[in-house]
Amino acid sequence: MDQQLGDQQLREHVRGLRSRGLTTNAIARELGVARGRIAPLVRELARERTPRTQTGKLVGCWVSAGWSVGLAVPEERGWPDRAEHGHEGTGLAGVLVAREHLGAGGEVSVCGYLVDTYCLGVKDALGPRITSRRGLERFASRFYEPFDGGRVEAPVELARHLVWGAVAYAFELGFEPHRDLWPAAGHLEALEGRGDIGFGLHGKPYFISGHFDDVEGILRTLEGSVGLDNAHFTLSGPLELA
Repeated sequence: MDQQLGDQQLREHVRGLRSRGLTTNAIARELGVARGRIAPLVRELARERTPRTQTGKLVGCWVSAGWSVGLAVPEERGWPDRAEHGHEGTGLAGVLVAREHLGAGGEVSVCGYLVDTYCLGVKDALGPRITSRRGLERFASRFYEPFDGGRVEAPVELARHLVWGAVAYAFELGFEPHRDLWPAAGHLEALEGRGDIGFGLHGKPYFISGHFDDVEGILRTLEGSVGLDNAHFTLSGPLELA
């Protein structure tokens, strides 16, 4: 079928099959098309779901220290991190974005994201939450309390690449982001073009189970998308976003 499908026709086929929950590998097998042609379309579909809503001026953006451990991050980007020497990555990154609230009163609107950069993408999200500028510091301190090393001030561009890139990576493996991402997505805005971060632990999916994960379902999905021989997993519980 590869020779018979034009780009637009192939995109629509991929869209329909992905809506049924098929992984990248399963779509490639179904259509008889090389996986290398399907994967970019799957990533495009993940980006298409990004809402384009009006947002206020950026007030602040932070990521958890150690977010880059195990990931492929271009040095020329100069994105900040503060991982201690010998720090073992958990694959979990906390991202917080604060913008001016568009209503009257000079308040701040805040959204947070818990990102599994090694496998599952966005595991949880919160917001928008409205607070005062004075209350923002207390909110951020509570948000980052569970993370060893606290937070690092970051450009919102990094937050965009981290969250949407993880969504696209997980999408390709067969995992959907947490449903609460979409109400909070406007604070990030869309990621234009291809993401610059390589996800997975050194490029390979690594599932570390959490307290509320459907472990059997996740392993079945990994088996179908990449095969368990091509993934790492640890069946223990890291932190969850409150």
